[in-house]
Order: sequence, then structure tokens, then C-alpha cells
Amino acid sequence: MLNYYFKDSIQSFLQKSTEEIIGSITLKNQFDSTSLQNKSWEQQISILKTSLDGFQGTIFFEFSIPRMGKRVDCIVIIGDVVFIIEFKVGEHKYLHHQIEQVWDYALDLKNFHKPSHLAALVPILISTEAERSFIDIVTTHHNDNILLPIRSNKEDLRQVIESVLQFFESRNSISGEEFASGSYHPTPTIVEAAVSLYNNHSVEEITRSDAGAKNLTLTTSAISFIIDYAKEHNKKVICFVTGVPGAGKTLVGLKVATQHLDKEKGNESVYLSGNAPLVAILQEALTRDTVKRESVSGHKITKGVARQAVKLFIQIIHHYRDAYLVNPEAPYDHVAIFDEAQRAWNKEQTIKFMRQKKNQPDFKYSEPEFLISCLNRHKDWAVIICLVGGGQEINTGEAGISEWLNAIENTFSDWHVYISPNLTDSEYDAVEAIQTLQKKSTVNFNPDLHLGVSMRSFRAENLSLLIKYMLDLDKENAKSTLSLIQDKYPIVLTRDLSKAKAWLKQMARGSERYGMVVSSQAERLKPFAIDVKSPMNPVNWFLEGKDDVRSSFFLEDVATEFHVQGLELDWSCVAWDGDLRFSEQGWKTYSFKGNKWQNIHNLERKKYLINAYRVLLTRARQGMVIVVPEGNPEDHTRKSEYYDSTYNYLKSIGLTII
Repeated sequence: MLNYYFKDSIQSFLQKSTEEIIGSITLKNQFDSTSLQNKSWEQQISILKTSLDGFQGTIFFEFSIPRMGKRVDCIVIIGDVVFIIEFKVGEHKYLHHQIEQVWDYALDLKNFHKPSHLAALVPILISTEAERSFIDIVTTHHNDNILLPIRSNKEDLRQVIESVLQFFESRNSISGEEFASGSYHPTPTIVEAAVSLYNNHSVEEITRSDAGAKNLTLTTSAISFIIDYAKEHNKKVICFVTGVPGAGKTLVGLKVATQHLDKEKGNESVYLSGNAPLVAILQEALTRDTVKRESVSGHKITKGVARQAVKLFIQIIHHYRDAYLVNPEAPYDHVAIFDEAQRAWNKEQTIKFMRQKKNQPDFKYSEPEFLISCLNRHKDWAVIICLVGGGQEINTGEAGISEWLNAIENTFSDWHVYISPNLTDSEYDAVEAIQTLQKKSTVNFNPDLHLGVSMRSFRAENLSLLIKYMLDLDKENAKSTLSLIQDKYPIVLTRDLSKAKAWLKQMARGSERYGMVVSSQAERLKPFAIDVKSPMNPVNWFLEGKDDVRSSFFLEDVATEFHVQGLELDWSCVAWDGDLRFSEQGWKTYSFKGNKWQNIHNLERKKYLINAYRVLLTRARQGMVIVVPEGNPEDHTRKSEYYDSTYNYLKSIGLTII
């Protein structure tokens, strides 16, 4: 149920005095209003009373949008049309970010609020002192009954309402009770989720809680039970959580980290990731939000001070590792959450790094073995949570999950082990290691430790399955899976990059983020001004707005699999180069060296490249365009045969051509 500060029928609202309405808003909700706020409400109420005379329906003030952490100034429901009204009292212009703000409110309700799914939603920005209004009744090509934002001054709201009601043929009336009590199942981005959880919101407040996503709560509960068991019985436990791409593994990790952040008792938890871009982006987002919240409450703090607190909560795994390389004591944290645990380094890679970079000639452990040894220093209890993604090892030396299991078997067999049954799936490559471990240790399988539903693609739960079939070259299953999602989640194919960019801009609404992603091996996209070697800052790419040339919105800088793993966009453009080529015998993999493509024969490197495309193709929440460019007969590095077979394969699956 969504809350609000005031709700009434339009007829009753018109009969009440302004003082009575403001009193109801402030007293009923213990709202600490200011004289400036009260004057703003006075003007809003006056405009609404003039505009709504004669209409039947429901009116709300300060209607909450939990995922965004904000409230809509006013919602008016007439028939089955929902007017979402944002007032800017005293404003003479229609500022772009204010238009986006009210559009985002409408999009959030349409996507996540059940009574809004079939309703007509009309976002309206009212800049009270603007000289003229722009009453253009325009729907978008999404065909979901959301109008483009309407801009009105204080005199023309009634004309807006009348024009909209003439445009939409009212079918059924939405009651105010139905609207307010309707289910709300938001799916936040990982950045939104991190900010909300850090501010002590619960998972239930910010995420879907429907039956399809129920095991997100079950998983966090299962982990909390394991932590409580370890603490109560002085046990050391390692727990493996699996999930499909976008299922919420990182969200679970952040939830557990915040839930067990107990500074007073000295058993803090810490969220650790080897994904440097993800950590940098989350740290920056949390820091900015902390500074903003403190400023609003009258406490000004610097970004440096805010960042120090944030760094206790979320850290880069390598910094954590290096700290306890020189510090022999037990970590301050009793609970360590390792995100993307499958990307930890194997023994060979870790030893090489430690000897060459850290002056540790006697180092002899794999990264998982050393990390477990750090927590093993505790005399009483410790818990390690390994969050595991299947088929997402994308870099040299990334060991997969078997390295963790081998470390337990060889060195830490006294640790209790809890495992998701799905860890035996082929994509995790851990069956043999599990079987060997079972001979030495007690392995407990718990189905609640698997997240099987994608939370990222709230429009298409089967997206990760489609990409799996696509990359497995299982064309028939790919076709049937595509047919299940294409109405909700558009995937289009083109050979023209300019068309792809135009499609992205056309599909994205409000502040929905879009960007271009490519394989780190895609070195022959340079003729299209795509340079994977050009340095880009993922923090700016993911967090800055449409007016910043460094942001994803400008479609100038591109992100690779290393920048985007663990993160998401609303809409993405995947530019496909000649590094991965379809053939009837299987994927052919190449790297570009000097002046030509060279075959990748190493099986591990072949797997990394295919996994890179798996990451790229599962980043978008709402839809994507795939670009497979035309070859060029005048360029021996971009022959038509390097691209045509891939394009034709994707086309044969049934992707829409633009």
C-alpha cells in the first residue's frame, strides 16, 4: 500500500476550506511544515479548486513514490485517467529536470503500481508564473497510455484536464481506495537499492514482493539464520548463493551487510567485491546521497567525511586482502560478503601477483584460500557469504567457484558449508569439486540460496534464459523464449549504428538511462568512433546526467564488460564486433593483434569472450538494440564474412530488424 498525506473526493475537497485541508495534511501526518510550505499548498489548493469544479473523482496530496524516495505534489483521478501533478510555485520557466521529475513519477507508477498498469497516466508540470502553457496531448510509441509531460501555468490546468478527458475515452473508473491500496512492486537499479538499504530501508520497501520474486526475501532470511546459528554456536560457516543474471545477488549481499552492521558489538559485516567500477560507483552514489541528506537536515558534511563512513560498508576485495596480508590479526568483521566470488583469482594468478606486485616471494595461496584464512583467524565465529554468478568469469586467472570449494576441502574442512543446489548446474563448473568436498565435510544444500528470477529485467524475467540459449547456439529454444518476452521487452537488430542510437533515444523516457556497451576485444569498431582502448570513467558514465558529455547518455564513451558487470542500464545498445563470430560448428573467437585478427585457441580465453557477451547482453532492464555492422571490402580487418554470419544467426532467431 502506498501512503499519502491527504486523500478526499473532489466534491468534498471543493467544499473544505484551505485551512482545513492544510491542517489535515500537517496534523494527521505530524508533518513539520514551514510557512513557505504552507504558502505553496495554499496556491496549489487555490489552483486545484478553480480547475476541478464540476468534476467527480479523488484527489491526493503528497503521494509517495517509495522507489524514488519522493512524493508527488498531487494526484487527481477522474474516471480511469490519473493526473500526476508537480507544482513549481513561483517558477516562470519549465525546467528540463523538472519535466523529467514528473515524467519519472508517471513511469514508476506505470511500471510498478498495479492499478496504474491499465490506467491512462498524465504527467503535468505546473510552473505557476509561466507566460504560456503547452497543452499537447501526445502519446508515445510505447502504447502504454502515458502521455508526454504537459506544461501548464496556473491559469490553464482546467483546460488541460478537459482536453485530456476528451482525448481518452473513459472506460472504467478507478476508485481512490483501489489506487492507494494497490500492490506496488518496484525493481530498483543496484545504485538505487544500495542508497535505500544504506538509509535503513528494508528490501520489502524497495523491491518486488510478488510470488515470482519471493525468494529474494527467503534468501536473505536463510542467510540471516545461518549467521545467527554461527554466532550462537561459535561456528565458522561458508555459504554459497547462486542466481541468474540480474536476480538480485548483489542486492542480497548489500541487505545482509546493512542488516548485520553492528558497530557497538564489534561484529560488523562488510560487503566486498573485486569489481572496481561497481564499488567506485556505489561508493560515489552513497557519498553523494549522504552529503545531500545531511545538507537537507541542516548538517553540512564534506564528501571526504561521508566517503570514509561509506568505505566501512563497501570495499574492494583486493584492498581488504592486502590489508590483512600485512596485519596478522583477525579482521574487525565477523561476516564477509564476497560478491561475484567466481571471479576470485586462482593460485597461479595470485602467487604471480603477490610476488611481482606485493613483494611476497613466499606467498603460496589462491585468493579464496587466503581470504578464508583471514576470517579463520577469529577464535569464536565467522561467516563468509559467496555470491556466485554462472558463466560470468571474464578475465585471466578468474578461478570459478571450484577454487573456493577446493580451499575448504584442502585447508578448512572444519568449516560448515551451505550450498545452493543450483551450484551443481553445468554453468558453475563445480560438480566435481562439490563431490570431492562431500567426502571430507558436511555439505548442506538449501534451495532458498538460489535466486531464480531476474529482478533487473522487470519487463522480461526470461531474458537471461534467452541469452543463454542464444550463446549456447540452441536456436529453437532461443526462438520460443524470445516469443515469450518480445511484447514486454523489445530486442531489435540493425546494421546501422545511427539507427541504433536513434532507437535508444526514442525508447528512453524521463531519466531512464541508456548507453552503448561493447566487448573489450572489439577493436575494429574504430571506424564508427568506438574505441575500447579510450579511457572512460565508469562513475561519470553511470551517474552523470544528460548534460554531461562523459555520461552514457551522450553515446560517445562506451563501456565494456569490465565496466558494466553487476550494474544495469534501462536501455542498451550492444555493438557486436568480429571478435565473436557465428559458425555452424560453434562460436569462433578472435583477438585483434597488430594489424589482424588472430584465432583464440585457449579454451579458457574462449570462455571469457563468450561470457563477456553474456554480460553485455543482460545489462538492459527494459530493452536493447544489437548492432552488427556491415563489413567493408576495402578493409581486410572488417570483411563481410566477419559479421554477416552473426547477423544472419541473430536474425534467424526472430529479432526485429530496424
